[in-house]
Amino acid sequence: MRSCMKRLVSRMLKTFASFVLGLSKSSTYLRGYAAALLDEHFEHPAWGYSSCPRPAGHQIATVPIWFFCGLIGLIPAVGLWAVGSGWADEGPLPGPRTLVVALDGTGDYSSLQEAVDAAKKGDTVFVKAGHYTQDVTIHSKEKIRFVGAGADKVTILGRDVVVGALHVGKWPYGATDIEISDMTINDRGGHAVGLFNGQGIVLRRVTINGMLFSQQVRDVRIEDCVIGGSETTGAQFADSDAVLMGNFVHDNDHGVSIAGKSNVRLERNVITRSLFEAIVVSDHAKAMLVSNTLVKNGGGAAFLGQSQSEVTGNVVGLNRVGFLIAPSSRTTTSFNAFYNREGDYLRMGNPNQPAPELKAQSDITGDPYFIDPGHDDFHLRFDTPLLKIGHFPYLGALPPASPAARRSAEK
Repeated sequence: MRSCMKRLVSRMLKTFASFVLGLSKSSTYLRGYAAALLDEHFEHPAWGYSSCPRPAGHQIATVPIWFFCGLIGLIPAVGLWAVGSGWADEGPLPGPRTLVVALDGTGDYSSLQEAVDAAKKGDTVFVKAGHYTQDVTIHSKEKIRFVGAGADKVTILGRDVVVGALHVGKWPYGATDIEISDMTINDRGGHAVGLFNGQGIVLRRVTINGMLFSQQVRDVRIEDCVIGGSETTGAQFADSDAVLMGNFVHDNDHGVSIAGKSNVRLERNVITRSLFEAIVVSDHAKAMLVSNTLVKNGGGAAFLGQSQSEVTGNVVGLNRVGFLIAPSSRTTTSFNAFYNREGDYLRMGNPNQPAPELKAQSDITGDPYFIDPGHDDFHLRFDTPLLKIGHFPYLGALPPASPAARRSAEK
């Protein structure tokens, strides 16, 4: 048995020596040691190990078995070092890619969906100019940018067999940290954009011709977009968390609907020409309305159900009515400017009743002095009474124009 063990040890040492010689970065001493082992210039006792190799036939003192076991344990460690060295030699891992979609064949893909499916974490899908009779769904993806050549150059039209032209997330799959920008998306079968079961979704400089529908998504941010032309609602949120900032929402039945257990902040948006209310907050939703301009709608905003809302710094003008408030809701208002035809505050009922007692002491009534509301220029004139109100430099979404801009508009 002792002889068998000696042969086994010798074989293991020679295997280890062959491995060491194959490494380009092993030390000179270690490589010499390995070469000596392979050439059998040195020998080692089976049950011990000397502190250095010795010529065959010489007597040496041996050390305990734990020393030999430690040497055997060195083998996987050296192997891991070698693998790491190999990775270092190959250079850094590939960085984020840009996948180009073009209808004329000048890109990597002509199909939006194929490009999105091929994208990996950190990649950008860039869409060149064109009208794409396609739909696209982004799901099971993380940190993907879907970027067009411009809202006036790229239009996604959708297909007749699919409702909606762009979807982010789908049941049961979601999507995380998705950014969509610089394109136009058209309505198809009832809505244009659907956001489902995702998180960290950004829409920026996107024109949406139809409804944007959002259900059970978190950390949605919609900035500098144009949303309009829906036969129902421009932007609808169900059980979602979102921020809408700097958007132009126009020509819908309702401008923005916030329902379920949603929590939505609207800031510096212009919402106009809604058949009914510009904003509806219902169910158990929470809303923060800050510095918006709600103008030329059926109503400014409705606060219904068990909703909770804080409303401040808005201009609510040229609507049929201002705010409709249900007694069951919890609505706090301050520093809002009103200029409406049939009343600024109404209490919900059958029929709705005027409720001037709901007016906050900090509210302002009267003409806000828009530059040119007939042509959708809702900037305030330089002589507006809505400057330096409370902690606001001006009320509403748009800053006052200079006197030169006023003279230009009058011409």
